[in-house]
Amino acid sequence: MNKTRLEAFSDGVLAIIITIMVLEIKVPHGHEFADLKPLIPKFLSYILSFIYVGIYWNNHHYLLHELTKVNAKILWANMHLLFWLSLIPVATGWMGEHNFAKASMTLYGAVLFFSAIAYFILQNLIISSQGENSVLADAIGKDLKGKASTILNILGIAFSFYNEWISGAAYLAVAFLWLVPDKRIEKVFASKN
Repeated sequence: MNKTRLEAFSDGVLAIIITIMVLEIKVPHGHEFADLKPLIPKFLSYILSFIYVGIYWNNHHYLLHELTKVNAKILWANMHLLFWLSLIPVATGWMGEHNFAKASMTLYGAVLFFSAIAYFILQNLIISSQGENSVLADAIGKDLKGKASTILNILGIAFSFYNEWISGAAYLAVAFLWLVPDKRIEKVFASKN
């Protein structure tokens, strides 16, 4: 089986996730700018989650770039990733609805953590199927960003029980870490094509 259906299905699911998140932001009842104020927490949580979904979409593209054949393990690992990503709208909605309350920050962090674990599993299965000397394996290298992200997500979850702002800062740090383009990965892919 080739990767086309896997890519198309994944892109569709990610598009639906973003659509569901934006639909959680309801139109205010009033007609004044002040009526937008209650939407600020929802909008901020939407922005953060939109960035996360965008990061996963972008990295998923690179993950599948050199993949030529898809096996059942890769299909199920991809579904596992999409499952966790599909929970982002629930966690985002709860977090925005309750002004970043501690429990909502814990749930949000757990969804991010398990999404990262699922991505790691998919990444390793693809590398395994392509070989340790594959383009993807070269591009990933020691995966310092992945390791740092996991640590920050765990810290975010731990701090969510004590201080939701420190927790939020950890989740924001992960997003900023991945927003910075990894020139090494682009360079490796460009040199192999």
